[in-house]
Amino acid sequence: MATCICTTFSSLLLLLLLSSAANFAPVTSTDHADAYLMSSQSVSRTTVEKQSHFRFYWHDIVSGPNPTAVRVAQAPGTNTSSTFFGAIVMIDDPLTTGPDVNSKLVGRAQGFYASAGLKNVGLLMAMNFVLTDGKYNGSTIAIFGHNDVLSAVREMPIVGGSGLFRFARGYVQARTNSFAKNGDAVVEYNVFVSHY
Repeated sequence: MATCICTTFSSLLLLLLLSSAANFAPVTSTDHADAYLMSSQSVSRTTVEKQSHFRFYWHDIVSGPNPTAVRVAQAPGTNTSSTFFGAIVMIDDPLTTGPDVNSKLVGRAQGFYASAGLKNVGLLMAMNFVLTDGKYNGSTIAIFGHNDVLSAVREMPIVGGSGLFRFARGYVQARTNSFAKNGDAVVEYNVFVSHY
């Protein structure tokens, strides 16, 4: 009796497996759900990753007839806030080799910073260092992060890049070089970037 039940159970299990196999047969379709994928291949490690260190001086000019940093938005309480919470400033700041604005221009810092701290001064920085000099002309380094402007050294992440900085990653360290009564600032940026 036990042998009969086992044989019947084995037969049913085999039948179930055979009918299930038909349901798991490969499906080919003319409807390409991934038609947006242009190519996919293994990444070759024959290209050596480089680590570069650059130093730029960022000139944030808010005064005078030709400012490079302009407030474009604010919250109703921005002007009465001790942190200027809610202010958004668009920038096209010169990047030079020295702290003097007339030193060699090597690029522009383009993007914006926003006062994101309600109780403490802190900026959200979203900018590209758009390089214009030598072999780096046309390449960019993208920076996005928190800038605790009252700290002596601030660190922000590099989140990407273009041109010679494709697949870039790393960080920047910012140090205030000078801050004038009219609001103009010069900040030294040390850029530590890994790229191919």
